[in-house]
Amino acid sequence: MAIAAAAVVVPLGLLFFASGLLVNLIQAICYVVLRPVSKNLYRRINRVVAELLWLELVWLIDWWAGVKVQIFTDHETFRLMGKEHALVISNHRSDIDWLVGWVSAQRSGCLGSTLAVMKKSSKFLPVIGWSMWFSEYLFLERSWAKDESTLRLGIQRLSDYPLPFWLALFVEGTRFTQAKLLAAQEYATSTGLPVPRNVLIPRTKGFVSAVSHMRSFVPAIYDVTVAVPKNSPAPTMLRLFKGQTSVVHVHIKRHLMKEMPETDEAVAQWCRDIFVAKDALLDKHMAEDTFSDKELQDAGRPIKSLVVVISWACLVVAGFLKFLQWSSLLSSWKGVAFSAFGLTVVTALMQILIQFSQSERSNPTKIAPAQSKNKGELEAMNEKQQ
Repeated sequence: MAIAAAAVVVPLGLLFFASGLLVNLIQAICYVVLRPVSKNLYRRINRVVAELLWLELVWLIDWWAGVKVQIFTDHETFRLMGKEHALVISNHRSDIDWLVGWVSAQRSGCLGSTLAVMKKSSKFLPVIGWSMWFSEYLFLERSWAKDESTLRLGIQRLSDYPLPFWLALFVEGTRFTQAKLLAAQEYATSTGLPVPRNVLIPRTKGFVSAVSHMRSFVPAIYDVTVAVPKNSPAPTMLRLFKGQTSVVHVHIKRHLMKEMPETDEAVAQWCRDIFVAKDALLDKHMAEDTFSDKELQDAGRPIKSLVVVISWACLVVAGFLKFLQWSSLLSSWKGVAFSAFGLTVVTALMQILIQFSQSERSNPTKIAPAQSKNKGELEAMNEKQQ
């Protein structure tokens, strides 16, 4: 990490980890004390507490980097967002798609009850991963033999969730890169599927399972397409910390769950068709540099995240000064060394967070070259991965 970037990242990291550990402590206490007595009360309190942490990252987009997240959808969908349970499926183009989703949820008033299906390693990320675990995110191992029951039980637990929630599912299974696109194109050519240009081929087993178990209590599926205009650099965590702006377009189409096909195979085909349509939509976006089929909604830039961050900063700084006064930490070489070690740890943790979000470091799509597999073998391999 460059020295100039570290000068920004480290103070923000100190604020995030100090406030985050306090949030994690409150979540842990509530989990142990309240959840056995009343799961609904625990969820309502955790929703507020988790939001106090996640708003710091929303502030990073809204107020520090000034990233413009523009939402394109119809008025009825925009009115219902945050007022109903929803299964959210999206392409996975940007390093910070999950954070763009948080911004959209915050605009809709349901940030604290926004959930996602994540890879298992995510829950071990200090502060943010722990907070997601307390908030009932679903963590999968990318092995369907193990993940099928995890996904089913996790969704069933949400059936009595007391507040409107979004459950995000990235059905492509990994973040988009050119290398993964080439592998997906090769696989599609070998199996007679439509050849993608802007998305990867969806892995449908998780989606089929989610629809099967959510039909009875989730009224809608939000089909989300994320794109970055040609004149805007793609947002990354490092760019956010540096305060560098970007523009992100978010296209949302609402589908009624009751209109979904009945059979698993038909639901899987519906998902594949959605991604074919999404691919064409992204082609159109690249040509027009906008989503012209939907209206740009005025989501504004809520001040709530700014107020929360200022409050956290005052609390953390006041606590730190009190601690220095009590401990005389900087009055000895041991204290200085301990402080330097703490700063090093925070810097390392922020570096891990930045690298974890980078698409080039995400797991590659495991599709064998077409020339080494016949069509039947390739289909079997893809079915196994799904």
